[in-house]
Amino acid sequence: MSLCLASAGVVKTLALASFTLAWTHSIEKTAWQEDWRVTPQGLELVQARVKGTGAGMEPPPQAHLVDGWFQWTPEPRPLREVILGNSGLAGEWRLCADGRCRTLSQIIGHDIGPHPTTMSACE
Repeated sequence: MSLCLASAGVVKTLALASFTLAWTHSIEKTAWQEDWRVTPQGLELVQARVKGTGAGMEPPPQAHLVDGWFQWTPEPRPLREVILGNSGLAGEWRLCADGRCRTLSQIIGHDIGPHPTTMSACE
């Protein structure tokens, strides 16, 4: 399986079966991470983690505090696509795989600025 990223007219294909999406919350300046799996049915959120609470970041009741992170496993529900907005207030989304993290601009090959990025499983 592969992950497709599309932003500002550019499409990139990454040979990934799983990845972590990481970002900093724009108001609380707190780290957030999500582990995703690429499946034939779409993208599946496997686990989510947040380093704090507040301003719309309240973890769900099933979250557990592990090494300073509230983490939980969402109910499996493959998504055809995930659209990532870019407020410009907290830095860029980062995609991590195989021990390496890169910003979406690095992956796309140019500054994505305010343009949204669409993630999907490649067909």
